[in-house]
Amino acid sequence: MLEPLIQDTASLTRLCERLRGQSWIALDTEFMRSRTYYARLCLVQVASPDVVACVDTLALSAIEPLLEVMYSPCVLKIIHSARQDLEVLTDIRGSPPTPVFDTQIAASLCGFDDQIGYGTLVESITGHKLPKLHTRADWEARPLPPEQLRYAEDDVRFLRDVYRFLAQKLEELGRTSWLVEDCAAITDPALYRNDPRLAYRRLRQGQNLVPAAQMVLRELAAWRERAAQQNNLPRGWVAPDATLLEIAQAVPQSIEMLYHISGLSSGGVRKWREEILQAVRHGLARVPERLWEEPRRPDRDQQARYERWHARIRTVATQLKISPTVLAPRRELLKLMSGDMSSGLARGWRRECVGAELLRRCGGQKGSAVVT
Repeated sequence: MLEPLIQDTASLTRLCERLRGQSWIALDTEFMRSRTYYARLCLVQVASPDVVACVDTLALSAIEPLLEVMYSPCVLKIIHSARQDLEVLTDIRGSPPTPVFDTQIAASLCGFDDQIGYGTLVESITGHKLPKLHTRADWEARPLPPEQLRYAEDDVRFLRDVYRFLAQKLEELGRTSWLVEDCAAITDPALYRNDPRLAYRRLRQGQNLVPAAQMVLRELAAWRERAAQQNNLPRGWVAPDATLLEIAQAVPQSIEMLYHISGLSSGGVRKWREEILQAVRHGLARVPERLWEEPRRPDRDQQARYERWHARIRTVATQLKISPTVLAPRRELLKLMSGDMSSGLARGWRRECVGAELLRRCGGQKGSAVVT
């Protein structure tokens, strides 16, 4: 049954009463964040076996009844490529909802392309071809055009059939526990914490700076993250990445010097000048250290080892009929080669399929094979 657009509290309450008690719901969100740090939730699409509805979150003063359903630990949330949706919900509730069934992850474990899009997956499973007319729509504009609303409804209408197919396929393959493991990883609250102290990691070009400048950059990145959060502004509106890198290199000591930094408007200098100069001073006061390891080329033995391991991964992935990158993402393989037991290959289903074998091959020794 198709519900009209939910725009009032009474209608939302009736919808949530119908959703309560369901073992699963299909879920999608539409949001905008071009002018803000935190995404503005504009629409929530939800479907159960017998209901399809869109909730106009901009028209409602509160959506707590819907959040209660979405955050119920007894209700499985079916989402395609869930990371962004979970991030938006984490901004609202402080943590992502659980449990989740990510259909993109499920599809990859069933042999589909590991980054398969929703439309392609729907067509592959149901034969229905979805239009692509509103992939860049303005979801804040009201009223929502009927064709845009239908597009939004389709994001959960067909998700129900996709879920049923993939759930059955995973059960047949004996891989349901694999999906549970991988979906638990994407619902880890730590994944969605934007800690200002770690914001420098977004600025990979910083690895080219000398250690003293890296200290300044770390303080600048932390300041920008806090300012963006507190003022609900995009990071680039506070200061572009290139500007932070320029400041870290120039280490301005006065307001006058700030005016010579490209990317800082006169208004930006007036608004943030004291915070910027304080961040520079704090950075200069730190003992210089490298925040990024210098890339090292592997020697001949390390490269040969990597190629042997990767060849074995390709063989196992072929046997399992999944992508090698699903079985062993490159970064996880490099972790294991260096002896880092936090690698995804050292636990769970990936360890059972290939990780334990690779560890036996190296006799459990911790190597230093850094492959670039």
